Amino acid sequence: MDLRQLEYFVAVAEERNFTRAAERVHISQSGVSAQIRRLEHELGAELFDRSARAVTLTVAGEAALAHARAALASAEAVGRAVDEVTGLVRGRLTVGMVVGCTVTPLFDALAAFHGAHPGVELLLQEDTSARLADGVRGGTLDLALLGAAATTPDGLDALTIVSEGLVAAVPPGHPLAGREALSLRELTAHPIVSMPPGTGLRAVLDQACAARGLRPAVALEAGAADAIADLAVRGLGVAVLSASMAASHTDRLTALPLHDVDVPALLALVWRPAHSPAVRAFLTHARRAFGPPPLP
Repeated sequence: MDLRQLEYFVAVAEERNFTRAAERVHISQSGVSAQIRRLEHELGAELFDRSARAVTLTVAGEAALAHARAALASAEAVGRAVDEVTGLVRGRLTVGMVVGCTVTPLFDALAAFHGAHPGVELLLQEDTSARLADGVRGGTLDLALLGAAATTPDGLDALTIVSEGLVAAVPPGHPLAGREALSLRELTAHPIVSMPPGTGLRAVLDQACAARGLRPAVALEAGAADAIADLAVRGLGVAVLSASMAASHTDRLTALPLHDVDVPALLALVWRPAHSPAVRAFLTHARRAFGPPPLP
């Protein structure tokens, strides 16, 4: 007997009809019937009672069905196991990263994955968070590190790396420099330097302003936090950054929390729920590199 015969046997048993079973396994009814006859000949017993309109199992067929299903499941498991090994011996892992975001733990995870699985080709691509999410959903990216507002993108599994509020950052001598915190309305009275649309930080800013009927005067846009800080230092606008981004520039800018913006800016690693062995292996290294997720 072979697996093909067992597949046909299970199909007929479950469909209780040779025609429907043939449609299910994509061969002719005569082909299914011939293979079932060969299987019965090898076993020395009839597996089906064909005397009635609906095909039913004989006592021998009932005894064989559970074992046939188990054999097919075992064969499928063998295939999956081989796929897991070959997927980590040769293959490709395409990782997306939001533009202008230098995240050392991501690079650590990539290096650890490459060391463990040198046969897998690694590709790293930069883009806006919105396009990265679309790339993961569409399958052009295996996973991506991106920014989001409040919640991670729908339809994707996620590992949240950072969850924090927005701040306004101003240089010494700016009219807001002596404040301890700002309202969103006070911020929008000044020119703003911000991330472009499609990024997580900009989504937080735009959502918060829309909820209060405010229109931010975004004077300049830049994709990297360092560039935004540099522009703000030169008096070209108030920088809008996350708290951790602003903390890298305390020697030149004063960070002012926006006390009425309660939507957190997220940095998250996202991937499709149905993912490859390479993605699973990379996530192991990523969780180790990034450490425990932030507290809610």
